[in-house]
Amino acid sequence: MSGDSPSQVRERAVRRVLASLLVANLAVVAIKALIGFATGSLSVLGDAVHSSVDGINNILGLAVVRFAAKGPDDDHPYGHAKFETLGALAIVVFLSVSIFELVRDSIARLLHGGAPIEVHTLDLVLLGVTLLTNIWVAWYEERRGKELSSDLLLADAAHTKADVFITIAVMAGLLMTRAGHAWADPALALVVAALVARIGWKVVLSALPTLVDQAAADSREIERVATKVEGVRTAYAIRSRSTGHQRIAELTIAVPGQVSVTSAHEVTDAVEAALRRDLGFHEVVVHVEPC
Repeated sequence: MSGDSPSQVRERAVRRVLASLLVANLAVVAIKALIGFATGSLSVLGDAVHSSVDGINNILGLAVVRFAAKGPDDDHPYGHAKFETLGALAIVVFLSVSIFELVRDSIARLLHGGAPIEVHTLDLVLLGVTLLTNIWVAWYEERRGKELSSDLLLADAAHTKADVFITIAVMAGLLMTRAGHAWADPALALVVAALVARIGWKVVLSALPTLVDQAAADSREIERVATKVEGVRTAYAIRSRSTGHQRIAELTIAVPGQVSVTSAHEVTDAVEAALRRDLGFHEVVVHVEPC
């Protein structure tokens, strides 16, 4: 609708991506779970648990993105955009649970053994189908995440990328198990756990700058752009941060003391426009002081 704000348009776009991928992720989980229970493979069951996180992420994301798109209110004067980044960290919580369960069961099977695993060609073919599905999902979600500047989509895409490598490792383990190497399944399950942990750590690192209000741009670069505007003598008290997909800057500019209020206001508008245009800020707050 023409009256919608950019945040509302973006929210709907992110939700459409999540909803379209939910069906594919649920199908992948169902296939892996069926193969895992049918064969008794610990690595396949671990892969199914890991893949189920993608579906949970989609459902969680559908709720989080709508909440994150809400404008400022009395309790959240800067808006709710950071809740999307917080949702990305929720992915890490689910990953941590998967890692713990996988490592515990894998070590137990390596130490004490387990039931024999019977692998059929159809099982490998179906896992190949899930592999191709995840490759497409990861590619599409990462592309849309970059286009929409969505921490949540990018984190979920990273998680799906891990699923691709994990499925490859699981298929290799099943082939080795089929060849008579019973240790391969739990051993490769530990490899799966290590890959999942690496992806989780990368998600944490990508989310931290937003959550701890790391500067969104170099203050010297903000000063350079601001002082290029005619009428600005100096720029100082410069701060910037990101809130999810938005970048916010705050600064004070010094203008000649003899200028009128109207002229100072025009200079302020020009500084705001320059920072939005040259550095991609969504919101700019400029304080004016005479000099």
